[in-house]
Amino acid sequence: MTILLAGDIGGTKTILRLVQSDPTETLKELPKQTTLWEDTYPSQNFPDLVPIVRKFMQEATDKLAQTLTIEQACFGIAGPVVDNTSELTNLSWSLSGDRLAKELNINKVSLINDFAAIGYGVIGLTSDDICTLQEGERDSHAPIAILGAGTGLGEGYLIPLSDGSYRVCPSEGSHADFPPRSTTEFQLLNYIREHYNIDRVSVERVVSGQGIVTIYEFLRHQDPSQESSYFAPIYQAWERELGKGLKTIDLAAEISKAATEQSDYLCQQTMKLFLEAYGAEAGNLCLKLLPYGGLYVAGGITAKNIALMQQGNFMKAFSHKGRVSPLLRKIPVHLVLNPKVGLIGAALRAAQL
Repeated sequence: MTILLAGDIGGTKTILRLVQSDPTETLKELPKQTTLWEDTYPSQNFPDLVPIVRKFMQEATDKLAQTLTIEQACFGIAGPVVDNTSELTNLSWSLSGDRLAKELNINKVSLINDFAAIGYGVIGLTSDDICTLQEGERDSHAPIAILGAGTGLGEGYLIPLSDGSYRVCPSEGSHADFPPRSTTEFQLLNYIREHYNIDRVSVERVVSGQGIVTIYEFLRHQDPSQESSYFAPIYQAWERELGKGLKTIDLAAEISKAATEQSDYLCQQTMKLFLEAYGAEAGNLCLKLLPYGGLYVAGGITAKNIALMQQGNFMKAFSHKGRVSPLLRKIPVHLVLNPKVGLIGAALRAAQL
């Protein structure tokens, strides 16, 4: 039995999980992991990760009525990780695995990118944690692809190794050029270029939370009369908050909510265009990797819009690839329902250290 610490470290919140991990006979088997204690903390209230972990461990000791020694830890970081160090994107934290190990008295501490943590996490998901859009023909020896839209767009893949384990590999595919497929998407491309005064548009500009907002503004710009009396005040209130620190409206969330409820035509058209671009990018990723081990679509937008993603626009665009379309119909496609997949991945990665 090993006591592990897993963390999901973001600019807004830090989630920590204390885990009991039982060893397995082979690397192909996943360790049985039991959550002993878990809590969430506002990241901005702390100068560093160390005081959060110390507070967490004191709480765990009090609640569990025993003192546990952490042997290994892994933290998924919302930002780039180089040589086990990270300068967090939205926090003034500078983290080092070696420093954390020393100050927290832990044998081994690994820092990984939060999307890499999702990569490890999909291996540990159960049938209750996913919604399958396409059964496909799974091949356990083939790569697994991961894709996830949220604030930005994450992409990556897993390579099966000879011992039955997987190697998680990052990707910067979201920064590839946005490939328009219709007259409307060409118009969207030109709108983004002019609106942001840029000469190149990446996929992430469209397939992300900000992308949803941009698509809505583009459609609204094309025909202002389509904006409803219901949604206009929401948009105007959001506009007034631009540039201000305090935000009360998440416009992307409001758009997807209205589309799900079918209460606003322009929002419905926005999400249709967004999901088609999302599905097309998922298909492009799969053409490059041929991940017959499965495609796992994660991210906050996926988990909050399951009903919209099941309507067909995502999968239609995913498999619309001309003469190679039959290849994509063999790939299992799963939506990740569990919002803590990154925490699951961090715990599994900690067990490997």
